[in-house]
Amino acid sequence: MAINIDSYLGVHAAALKLREQRTELLARNLANADTPGYRAQDLDFRAAMSAATEPAKPGTLLATRPGHMGASADMPIGAGSTEAFLKFRTPLAPSLDGNTVDAQLEQAAFADNAVRYQATLSFLSSKFRSLMTAITGQ
Repeated sequence: MAINIDSYLGVHAAALKLREQRTELLARNLANADTPGYRAQDLDFRAAMSAATEPAKPGTLLATRPGHMGASADMPIGAGSTEAFLKFRTPLAPSLDGNTVDAQLEQAAFADNAVRYQATLSFLSSKFRSLMTAITGQ
Protein backbone atom coordinates (compact mmCIF):
# COMPACT_ATOMS: atom_id res chain seq x y z
CA MET A 1 0.00 0.00 0.00
CA ALA A 2 1.47 3.37 -1.05
CA ILE A 3 1.60 6.29 1.34
CA ASN A 4 1.44 9.93 0.38
CA ILE A 5 4.07 11.67 2.53
CA ASP A 6 2.52 15.12 1.99
CA SER A 7 -0.85 14.02 3.35
CA TYR A 8 0.84 12.09 6.19
CA LEU A 9 2.85 15.09 7.36
CA GLY A 10 -0.18 17.35 7.17
CA VAL A 11 0.32 21.08 7.55
CA HIS A 12 3.58 20.75 9.47
CA ALA A 13 5.87 20.78 6.42
CA ALA A 14 4.28 23.97 5.09
CA ALA A 15 4.33 25.52 8.57
CA LEU A 16 8.05 24.77 8.95
CA LYS A 17 8.82 26.49 5.65
CA LEU A 18 6.75 29.55 6.58
CA ARG A 19 8.33 29.75 10.05
CA GLU A 20 11.77 29.68 8.41
CA GLN A 21 10.83 32.56 6.11
CA ARG A 22 9.43 34.53 9.04
CA THR A 23 12.66 33.95 10.98
CA GLU A 24 14.63 35.45 8.08
CA LEU A 25 12.35 38.50 8.00
CA LEU A 26 12.62 39.10 11.73
CA ALA A 27 16.41 38.68 11.63
CA ARG A 28 16.58 41.17 8.75
CA ASN A 29 14.54 43.63 10.80
CA LEU A 30 16.88 43.26 13.78
CA ALA A 31 19.95 43.65 11.56
CA ASN A 32 18.57 46.91 10.18
CA ALA A 33 17.49 48.39 13.50
CA ASP A 34 19.88 51.33 13.05
CA THR A 35 19.41 51.81 9.29
CA PRO A 36 17.74 55.17 8.56
CA GLY A 37 14.52 54.82 6.59
CA TYR A 38 14.29 51.03 6.98
CA ARG A 39 10.71 49.80 7.25
CA ALA A 40 10.20 46.66 9.35
CA GLN A 41 8.30 43.82 7.70
CA ASP A 42 6.51 40.79 9.02
CA LEU A 43 4.69 37.83 7.53
CA ASP A 44 0.95 37.43 7.87
CA PHE A 45 1.44 33.83 8.97
CA ARG A 46 -2.23 32.92 9.25
CA ALA A 47 -3.06 34.07 5.71
CA ALA A 48 0.09 32.48 4.27
CA MET A 49 -0.64 29.20 6.03
CA SER A 50 -4.22 29.08 4.81
CA ALA A 51 -3.05 29.79 1.26
CA ALA A 52 -0.33 27.13 1.50
CA THR A 53 -2.74 24.46 2.74
CA GLU A 54 -5.61 25.41 0.44
CA PRO A 55 -5.98 22.83 -2.32
CA ALA A 56 -5.42 24.17 -5.84
CA LYS A 57 -8.44 24.25 -8.10
CA PRO A 58 -8.23 21.68 -10.89
CA GLY A 59 -7.09 23.12 -14.20
CA THR A 60 -5.51 26.28 -12.75
CA LEU A 61 -1.90 27.23 -13.30
CA LEU A 62 0.26 28.88 -10.68
CA ALA A 63 2.14 32.05 -11.56
CA THR A 64 5.73 31.78 -10.38
CA ARG A 65 6.72 35.39 -11.08
CA PRO A 66 4.76 38.66 -10.87
CA GLY A 67 5.27 39.28 -14.61
CA HIS A 68 3.44 36.12 -15.68
CA MET A 69 0.14 36.49 -17.46
CA GLY A 70 -2.78 36.26 -15.07
CA ALA A 71 -0.76 37.19 -12.00
CA SER A 72 -2.31 39.99 -9.99
CA ALA A 73 -1.17 41.90 -6.92
CA ASP A 74 -3.63 40.13 -4.61
CA MET A 75 -2.86 36.65 -5.91
CA PRO A 76 -0.16 34.62 -4.16
CA ILE A 77 2.71 33.84 -6.52
CA GLY A 78 3.44 30.11 -6.53
CA ALA A 79 3.20 27.62 -3.73
CA GLY A 80 6.32 28.67 -1.82
CA SER A 81 6.21 32.43 -2.23
CA THR A 82 5.18 34.69 0.61
CA GLU A 83 5.50 38.04 -1.19
CA ALA A 84 1.75 38.57 -1.13
CA PHE A 85 1.68 38.10 2.66
CA LEU A 86 4.41 40.56 3.62
CA LYS A 87 3.18 43.45 5.73
CA PHE A 88 4.96 46.55 6.97
CA ARG A 89 4.88 47.10 10.71
CA THR A 90 3.25 50.21 12.11
CA PRO A 91 5.66 51.65 14.67
CA LEU A 92 4.47 52.32 18.21
CA ALA A 93 6.93 55.20 18.55
CA PRO A 94 8.20 56.40 15.17
CA SER A 95 11.83 57.48 15.03
CA LEU A 96 13.06 60.72 13.51
CA ASP A 97 15.11 58.93 10.83
CA GLY A 98 12.09 56.98 9.48
CA ASN A 99 13.18 53.59 10.82
CA THR A 100 10.18 51.55 12.00
CA VAL A 101 12.09 48.74 13.77
CA ASP A 102 11.31 48.35 17.47
CA ALA A 103 14.13 46.09 18.67
CA GLN A 104 12.26 44.77 21.72
CA LEU A 105 9.17 43.93 19.69
CA GLU A 106 11.29 42.22 17.03
CA GLN A 107 13.21 40.21 19.65
CA ALA A 108 9.95 39.07 21.25
CA ALA A 109 8.52 38.08 17.86
CA PHE A 110 11.77 36.28 17.00
CA ALA A 111 11.69 34.32 20.27
CA ASP A 112 8.01 33.41 19.80
CA ASN A 113 8.68 32.28 16.25
CA ALA A 114 11.69 30.21 17.38
CA VAL A 115 9.56 28.39 19.96
CA ARG A 116 6.88 27.70 17.37
CA TYR A 117 9.54 26.52 14.89
CA GLN A 118 10.86 24.04 17.48
CA ALA A 119 7.31 22.82 18.17
CA THR A 120 6.75 22.22 14.46
CA LEU A 121 10.06 20.32 14.29
CA SER A 122 8.91 18.19 17.22
CA PHE A 123 5.64 17.36 15.46
CA LEU A 124 7.49 16.39 12.29
CA SER A 125 10.01 14.34 14.26
CA SER A 126 7.24 12.37 15.96
CA LYS A 127 5.56 11.78 12.59
CA PHE A 128 8.79 10.39 11.12
CA ARG A 129 9.46 8.34 14.26
CA SER A 130 6.03 6.70 14.05
CA LEU A 131 6.55 6.09 10.33
CA MET A 132 9.91 4.41 11.03
CA THR A 133 8.26 2.30 13.73
CA ALA A 134 5.61 1.17 11.25
CA ILE A 135 8.25 0.35 8.62
CA THR A 136 10.59 -1.57 10.91
CA GLY A 137 7.81 -3.15 12.96
CA GLN A 138 9.37 -2.39 16.33
